[in-house]
Amino acid sequence: MPARCSARFFAPHFVLSIALFLAAFVTAVPFTAAAAEFRSAADNAVILYDAPSTKGRKLFIVNRGYPLEVVVQVEGWIKVRDAAGGLSWAESKLLDNTRNVLVRAASVTLRQKPAEDAPAVAEVRRDVLLELVERPPGNWIQVRHRDGSTGFVRAADVWGG
Repeated sequence: MPARCSARFFAPHFVLSIALFLAAFVTAVPFTAAAAEFRSAADNAVILYDAPSTKGRKLFIVNRGYPLEVVVQVEGWIKVRDAAGGLSWAESKLLDNTRNVLVRAASVTLRQKPAEDAPAVAEVRRDVLLELVERPPGNWIQVRHRDGSTGFVRAADVWGG
């Protein structure tokens, strides 16, 4: 006669399995967050909507170059996250693959090399757009200001990279 599985025996093992799965998933999240995909506004004024339709409510307008994180793509529309963390929709044809970052710290110093003690190239204030030149391994990224100045900033001080 086959053994019966009592509910009391099954439930703790099932709960333990779910807990282990969730723990594995949660610990994997930080690694996937580093691989976020970004696009930039390709038009002088890109309207962000509350739904994937031009009939949706207009939430914001972002300027050319503004970086947006791609959340999901759906038939000509992209759900995006802005620097403030807000979610909205943009027409995919109005975004491009240009990589820009937005200064989030009060000000940052562009440095000649990726180190705190490297000579300064320029000082840049909050909300200034910088072109992402390269993202080498580590906590620094290489950027270019629209005046042509190129240097390194800490990745934690900008958004969009």
